[in-house]
Amino acid sequence: MLFHVTMKVNIPLDMPEEQATKIKAIEKAYSQKLQADGRWRHIWRVAGQYANVSIFDVSDVEELHNLLSNLPLFPYMEIQLMPLCRHPSAIRNDDT
Repeated sequence: MLFHVTMKVNIPLDMPEEQATKIKAIEKAYSQKLQADGRWRHIWRVAGQYANVSIFDVSDVEELHNLLSNLPLFPYMEIQLMPLCRHPSAIRNDDT
């Protein structure tokens, strides 16, 4: 199943910079692992915000929930998601 996920990050202003840097590095490694294995298919930065729009390809909503809740920045995120399905007018066959 494909999911459109918007993640907005709100790191507390009083979090020590060293701690924030460490969490971001762990987050980057985790997200790149998910991208490499195909479950996190696309990620785009939202210009002017500490946010991204992503496409996940997972077996079900429970798998998506587990992946998202394991993000190191999860406690500091506002997440919105919506399931996607192929549009009958789509011309590409590689986007299912």
